[in-house]
Amino acid sequence: MSTSDARQRWKEWREERAEAASAPYGPLALTGTHWLSELPEGRIPDTPGRWTEAPDGTGVLLTASAGDGLTLDGRPFEGATVLTADAGPGSARVAHGERKLLVLCREGQWAVRVFDPAAPGRREFAGIDAFAYDASWVLPGVFRPYDRDRTVAVENADGRTRGLGVAGELAFVKDGEEYALRVSAEADGSLWAVIADGTSGVSSYRFRFLKPGVPDAEGRLTVDFNRALLPPCAFAEHFICPFPPPGNRLPFDVPAGERNLLAR
Repeated sequence: MSTSDARQRWKEWREERAEAASAPYGPLALTGTHWLSELPEGRIPDTPGRWTEAPDGTGVLLTASAGDGLTLDGRPFEGATVLTADAGPGSARVAHGERKLLVLCREGQWAVRVFDPAAPGRREFAGIDAFAYDASWVLPGVFRPYDRDRTVAVENADGRTRGLGVAGELAFVKDGEEYALRVSAEADGSLWAVIADGTSGVSSYRFRFLKPGVPDAEGRLTVDFNRALLPPCAFAEHFICPFPPPGNRLPFDVPAGERNLLAR
């Protein structure tokens, strides 16, 4: 692919990123993450219903009256039901007016996230600032899987320490020196990493995500730092993004990829 074609695709990717961020139920719409373990009465602020962990721990028990105004699968809800984790805000089963109430589970802990299209973050959003496209930051890489998946304890954006699953290392060469990043793997085989570099907290957000895709049969793939992206917690403080694990803080500047949010 020519540099001009790659730059054009990068521009299109940036437009798609801004559109997804500002969508009615995109990351800017998140107004709260409420852990049920911290709600002994099962009451979420400014949200009707009673939300508690199911007795067998397999989901969230929601109880509500007709006057609460909740809907389940698009229909008025009253009574009691057990909810399991939603795949995303678009598929959240419970709503209160225009707000969607998403059920999630992290390391056995249940929580409810509130997504509100009227969130201040959506109104104030003016785009995503990024470094200029630079073809020198498009590098060949190779994935070296571990013999078994590992878990690394890392601090999260909410101040808690949680386990981050890592499947192997992504190696690349920059200026004649090899570097390796610990990467996680999705169910479809695509890789992602939490990284920091010399620009982090200076001319870019304090850390970023890198999603290089699925390696081929030999483990090869392209590492394009122009597509380093802001983590969800850059859009709303209620996300619980993991910080970079040991070894993922690069000892040089990476002036490529997304930098920070722009606000009106």
